[in-house]
Amino acid sequence: MDFLTLFGIYVAVVLTCIFLVCKYSGQQHNPFTTLLSYVTKVVAPVTPQWLQRFSRWIFHRLFHQRSNFFIYLHLFLEGAVYAEFTYEVFGFCREMDTTLTSLSVPYVLLVIKTFFFYLCINTDPGTVTQKKVSSLIHVYPYDRRLFHPGVSCETCRLVKPARSKHCRLCNRCVQRFDHHCVWVNNCVGAGNTRYFLLYLLSVCAMALDVALLTGDMLLHAVLRSGLLRASYMDAYGQQQPTGPLFVVQHLFMTFPRIVFMLGFVIFVFFLLAGYTLFHSFLAVVNQTSNEWYKSRGFVCRHCHPAPGADDLCGPVPDHSKRFYYSRGLLGNLREIFFPPQAPQKKAN
Repeated sequence: MDFLTLFGIYVAVVLTCIFLVCKYSGQQHNPFTTLLSYVTKVVAPVTPQWLQRFSRWIFHRLFHQRSNFFIYLHLFLEGAVYAEFTYEVFGFCREMDTTLTSLSVPYVLLVIKTFFFYLCINTDPGTVTQKKVSSLIHVYPYDRRLFHPGVSCETCRLVKPARSKHCRLCNRCVQRFDHHCVWVNNCVGAGNTRYFLLYLLSVCAMALDVALLTGDMLLHAVLRSGLLRASYMDAYGQQQPTGPLFVVQHLFMTFPRIVFMLGFVIFVFFLLAGYTLFHSFLAVVNQTSNEWYKSRGFVCRHCHPAPGADDLCGPVPDHSKRFYYSRGLLGNLREIFFPPQAPQKKAN
């Protein structure tokens, strides 16, 4: 019980830290930056200048510039999971007469995931250039709520098409900008949103299938050992029947790497499943993460003008619809998987 208590505290602390990182990632003002500033002030007097410069360089390189670090981390974690699955779980499953067809599914999903992962990394998300900006302006209408005509990007010096945004990491404006994903080291925009969704779905399917096969293997190991019908002597010399906590401790001591792998895969599945559902919802209503974040708590001055103020928005489209760019379920999905193209200029 002491072991399980300490292990439970460890898992709770790790999951809490990961949750906070996910919750506050991308926000300029959050508890992490406040804590980092405080720690920096405290340790700066006793830290060598070269170490301070190196730490600032690493932090800036990872989170304020494009970097392949998270791609390599992604591949390393994925390789570690599949190495453990192949080395131990695969053999146990074969002993349990699990069919090769079932055991091949995770590897097929790995190939599919890698294909979409590659497309997410290498596909142009929809970079707005001087050559294309005049035609991209006509792809989406300005809603005059989040996007207004005539607004220029201060960095690119180009008129911003509706639904576009400048990415400070990539240093470019992206059509139908959703967000910058560090795991693929690329923006998610009009050109690769479909690949990003399919990538998320394939990762979730891959994690779920590995978790199910691993959980089935551990369940069979417990049933074959007869542990559920066994008993043990407690610290007071009394015989006690084994329970779920005792079984978990036994599995962890017997298959430590497999149990850790299973816990990691389950956590990744639930984390990415929620993220995938969120992006699937955005696809269904034809909204981007950027638009969803900006529209939270938005109050239009045209609809709610200040007392004595003029109509600042001018003539605007109907905002009675919550999702202005929605074209119905099929129309929205068609737009995701077959992005609308800029109208071509007619040759004279």
